[in-house]
Amino acid sequence: MREALDRELSKITELLLRMASRTRAMLADATEALVEGKAALAEEVIREDEEVDRLEYQIEDEVIATIARHQPVATDLRFLVTVLKAITDLERAGDYAAHVAEDALLLAQEPPLKRYVLLPQMARRLLEMIDQVAKSIAEKDAGAALKVLELDDEVDDLYEQLTRELITYMLEDPRTIGKSLTLLRVARSYERFGDHLENIAERVVYWLTGETPHR
Repeated sequence: MREALDRELSKITELLLRMASRTRAMLADATEALVEGKAALAEEVIREDEEVDRLEYQIEDEVIATIARHQPVATDLRFLVTVLKAITDLERAGDYAAHVAEDALLLAQEPPLKRYVLLPQMARRLLEMIDQVAKSIAEKDAGAALKVLELDDEVDDLYEQLTRELITYMLEDPRTIGKSLTLLRVARSYERFGDHLENIAERVVYWLTGETPHR
């Protein structure tokens, strides 16, 4: 009985890591599309969102079936509840990556407002965050999950810095308002992407330790 449960938990873990990997690829590609003005790549990201949605439903079905068959308790049950919450956050994170791609399509139609600096910095931290999320799940590493929370603070700081910068642009030159507002929307999508990874990390800490991390 235990062996059967362990096999199902391993399969669910594998699917969850696959979903995280897909979401990571979406963000990386959306950022490349934004920075380099690659409209075709942005369109690929938007299409990829359907695969992330499909994985969410598949994992949810697997988790519900496992709970029904084995009625797990303690750490196993906390893990399965964590997965159910994590797939919702990953799906929403994928949506925000698609939003970045949609805005990249708009921005690719004209010369950039300025060389992108802060947005790629945000993206690099987000990619590191999702790598740490995957590590925390695969290796049952609460320390990696706590690292995610630290990185999210850095993303928030960059978001505030970029917001101030773009507002200054708009005040100094009204002709920049359209592009600046689109870039603000991109920055907000990045910030929200990070918030969803933070949610997952907090749930992983609870799964592994039985305690909610204090911020």
